[in-house]
Amino acid sequence: MQDKRINITYIISDIDKALAFEWIAQELDQQKFQLSFILLNKNQGCFLENWLKERNFPVFYVHYAGKKQLWSSFWKVRSILKKLKTQVVHCHLFDASLIGLLVAKSLGIKNRIFTRHYSTFHHEYFPRAVYYDKFINSLATDIVAISQNVQNVLVQKEGVPIKKVHLIHHGFKLELFRDVPPEKILHLKQKYNLDEKYPVVGIIARWTHWKGIQYIIPAFKSLLNQYPHAHLVLANAHGDYTQEIRQLLADIPSSHYTEIRFEQDLTALYKTFDVYVHTPINAEVEAFGQTYVEALASNIPSVFTLSGVANEFIQHEQNALVVNYQDSNAISTSIFRLLNDKALQKNIQSNTQKSISSLFDLSIMIHLLSNLYLSK
Repeated sequence: MQDKRINITYIISDIDKALAFEWIAQELDQQKFQLSFILLNKNQGCFLENWLKERNFPVFYVHYAGKKQLWSSFWKVRSILKKLKTQVVHCHLFDASLIGLLVAKSLGIKNRIFTRHYSTFHHEYFPRAVYYDKFINSLATDIVAISQNVQNVLVQKEGVPIKKVHLIHHGFKLELFRDVPPEKILHLKQKYNLDEKYPVVGIIARWTHWKGIQYIIPAFKSLLNQYPHAHLVLANAHGDYTQEIRQLLADIPSSHYTEIRFEQDLTALYKTFDVYVHTPINAEVEAFGQTYVEALASNIPSVFTLSGVANEFIQHEQNALVVNYQDSNAISTSIFRLLNDKALQKNIQSNTQKSISSLFDLSIMIHLLSNLYLSK
């Protein structure tokens, strides 16, 4: 009997572990869709590759360490797509989108989708790369925008026709962040020596300029005057702004902060925090900001600047405290408020779940993706 399922290939670059792709693989209707994966990575055997193989998804590794492998990767991906007889390609991240959409175009694949995972990053930091963005946009038949911010950048700054853009927010298994076993939380508190610390202020952000960590560290320093046992956790602690961040951390005793390069048990890590802080430097630079959703799903009182998807659902004094961009004093004041005003803290925590479930539950993303694929 002929297989009538829609044959979809995901092409992803520079990936290791990504819950979103695991969830998509699990939740897309396998009676309607036949899903395969091509991973463009420097090294074989990443977490996602092994996870997919264990569950018998067709997954192909292509060595890609940079532009020198662009054309060799092009021909390898082309060969794989021909063998798979792919009907729909869905590309994720810059290199995969450039290579994957070029290959799909060369093969005459009519349905060429990519998800835009960044917003104004190239516009602000690498203007010449915007030409590549516009080229990628032109290769695609459909573009998934992960937030209204990304949609606005595509349409208003890069001239993409609105009919080509589909707003599909990232989806989450929200219950995984809400209902974390106490023993997992205790394990991480002991692992990072946090069980005797209060308050624990958490940051989960790559060390890059636009994440705004340089404004959080001075705010935390001032917190120590009233909370001498306060502790700062900096997770995802690596990036191109490391030197500047280390200079700021030099003003804080090393016993008062912990750097975590990578922690696999993210849901338990959030639960070790008393206050969470995420302060990108402007409204557009964050494309989505999964951490906004994760922090609220974890029910952690939070201080935010509004960037990316936060503009769509974060409300000051309703589900978080909102501060001005690049303002250490405002961050410090808001952390103090959350710690000292228990009524405010309780009110914020009572609103977190309902403010995210209608927008970011995984079932919503799966439904919208399925409709997009079925429309092809």
